[in-house]
Amino acid sequence: MTTIIVTGGLGFLGSNFLRLWHRRYPRSQIINIDRLTYAGGTDNLEALRDDPVYTEFRLDVADLRRLSRIKPQQPVTIIHFAAETHVDRSLLDAQPFVHTNVLGTHALLQYARMISARRVIIISTDEVYGPTPTRRKFGEQQPLNPANPYAATKAAADLLALACRRTHDLPVIILRSVNVFGPRQYPEKFIPLFTTNALAGKPLPLYGAGEQQRDWLWHEDFCEAVRLLVVARSPQAPIYHIAAGNQHRNLDVARAIIAETQCPPELLQQVADRPGHDPRYALSDSLFRTEFDWRPKMPWRDGLRLTVEWYRTHPEWVRNRRRRSFHEYYRRQYQWRLDG
Repeated sequence: MTTIIVTGGLGFLGSNFLRLWHRRYPRSQIINIDRLTYAGGTDNLEALRDDPVYTEFRLDVADLRRLSRIKPQQPVTIIHFAAETHVDRSLLDAQPFVHTNVLGTHALLQYARMISARRVIIISTDEVYGPTPTRRKFGEQQPLNPANPYAATKAAADLLALACRRTHDLPVIILRSVNVFGPRQYPEKFIPLFTTNALAGKPLPLYGAGEQQRDWLWHEDFCEAVRLLVVARSPQAPIYHIAAGNQHRNLDVARAIIAETQCPPELLQQVADRPGHDPRYALSDSLFRTEFDWRPKMPWRDGLRLTVEWYRTHPEWVRNRRRRSFHEYYRRQYQWRLDG
């Protein structure tokens, strides 16, 4: 069984993947590289912490000097989750996004070459393509056209990875996904923000008229797609898409959260939209579905219900995340909109 190196394993996607992987392959060696930024938490991986197959390194993925000291057992597959991912924060300050998403990916690719990794899976996003026209879905050959700093840094990371695949024959695969949701997602993102606000009786600040459309993929379905890429013998393409077919307007998602939390409907407040807010994303994922026989299993509304219930029953986790730094960000991003 291959050793896996995961970057960002204390965050939402990385920790969910590691729990799934460990359940399926309990004797597989796991190395987790995580700087532990505001969006992660050691409580996301409590079940693995004392397991002898699990090793954790607390370091910046952009620090190649420290990365190079990690000597894993062969063969090694790297799954690169570590990233700054929140569009709103990238509009306030893009520097951390350039550091982690671009410089961090560059360092990781150099490290992957040093250790002769058998495969490097880069977790990417549908946002690198920019807005998708109505009734269209973008395929893997669509030109990149990012519309915000976050998306631009992810596009840069993808291009670095593809260049490394071509010039150095590094076995890189890029996985671009639609929006992933579920438990343990930091409450700055749309669904956990609205859910935790609703449960606390606080306003739900909806950008503009809420007409923006997104496709929503359950976290376990996403993690299963990543698992299939790790164990595959010889994937045929350098880029794959995964989607859910659960495209909804933000307004409708907000209304569904109100229904699930049974909060007063008047908590929903339309506020000034953010700059450059893409109206729609949509991916075609027929290539991945055909090659890997993968289909998302969780119905959208059932996943939302489970997500709301998780946040409802884990108030301590929510309190730990909504600390002073969260409230400072929230005031900066939303309070003037709500007050206006």
